[in-house]
Amino acid sequence: MNSAANAYAKVAKAAPLPPRELEATLLIKAAGKLQAAHDQLESGAAPLDDALAFNRQLWTIFATSATTPENPLPAKVRENVANLAVFMLTEILAASTRPSKQALTTMININRELAAGLSEQAPQPAA
Repeated sequence: MNSAANAYAKVAKAAPLPPRELEATLLIKAAGKLQAAHDQLESGAAPLDDALAFNRQLWTIFATSATTPENPLPAKVRENVANLAVFMLTEILAASTRPSKQALTTMININRELAAGLSEQAPQPAA
């Protein structure tokens, strides 16, 4: 396992949240950083570098986790996550050289939609 996957595994074990909720929380944080960069893009004061770096790190971890043999998810799910990670990493690279509101909006929407899906799938506590 590489260092990014090791770091993820270490944080996931120590986190007070279940893994899916942790992932959803991190995706919402990533979307928020991108939204701030989007909103400030034309003013020249955009926190774009920080937003892209955070998203790059997060999606690199997702890609690494999806491609490790130890991952318990079904093969098709791992393949879909890996493909989505490749797309996101490509978009992040493109946005770092030619930032646009459209590219940032695409990444924001993907992060938010995936976070919503993870939150829906998370087991709810017994009432």
